[in-house]
Amino acid sequence: MNARVVVADDQSVVREGIVMLLGLLPGIEVVGAAKDGEEAVSLVAELSPDVVLMDLRMPRCDGAEATRRIRRDYPGTQVVVLTTFEDDDSLFPALRAGARGYLTKDAGGEEIVRAVQAVLSGDVGLSPSVQRRLLERVTETPPPSPPSPPPVSEGYLPDGLTPRELEVLVLIAEGLSNPEIARRLCISQATVKSHINNLFAKTGVRDRAKAVRYAYVRGLAQPPGSDIT
Repeated sequence: MNARVVVADDQSVVREGIVMLLGLLPGIEVVGAAKDGEEAVSLVAELSPDVVLMDLRMPRCDGAEATRRIRRDYPGTQVVVLTTFEDDDSLFPALRAGARGYLTKDAGGEEIVRAVQAVLSGDVGLSPSVQRRLLERVTETPPPSPPSPPPVSEGYLPDGLTPRELEVLVLIAEGLSNPEIARRLCISQATVKSHINNLFAKTGVRDRAKAVRYAYVRGLAQPPGSDIT
C-alpha cells in the first residue's frame, strides 16, 4: 500500500519539484501540497495523510510549530522535515516538536522513500549528517555545573529573603504578573509590590528579568523546557 504524503513548502518551484519527484517514486502517493504550516495543518485535518514532508522556514506558521500541532492533534500522521537547514536552531526544535525524520533538500529519492518507510514503521528517518550532529551533541562534554545551593526545603534562604519573599520570587520566575501573584498567595497587590521591592533590594536586582535570572542561577526555579532530555 502506498504511503499517502502531503508536501509543505512555501517556495512554489521547490514544492512543485518535490511533488513531481515523489510522483516518480515507488510506494508514495502525494495527496496534497501546502504553501505554509497553517495550510499543512488544515490538509492533515482534511486528508489524514500518513506523512507530511515539512519545510521549516515558512510564513504564517513555521514548520516546527506546524509539526507540534500535527503531532498533538493528529498523532496518526508522522512528520519528516525536508529543509535546507541542519543547524542546531533548526534541527532540535523540529525534533522536540515531534518530527520523526529530518532530511536536507539535497536528499535523493531513495533517501526520501527510506525516511518515509522508517517513520511509518516506528523508526526514525534521519540523514547521515543529522545522525552525526546528534551523536556529537550527545557526546559533547558539558561545562562543569556550579555547586548547587542547599534546597529551600532545608531552610536555605539566600540573601536574607523571607519565606514569603522567596515565594514571590519563584512566582515571578514562573511568569506571573503582580495581580496573578496576589491571587495565588491571597494577598493584596500592594503587599506583592512591597515584597518585590524588598527582594529586589536584598538580591541587588533592578528588574523582573534580572530577578528571574537570579532565581535560575541559584536553583530556586527552573527555566521552561529544562526537563527536556
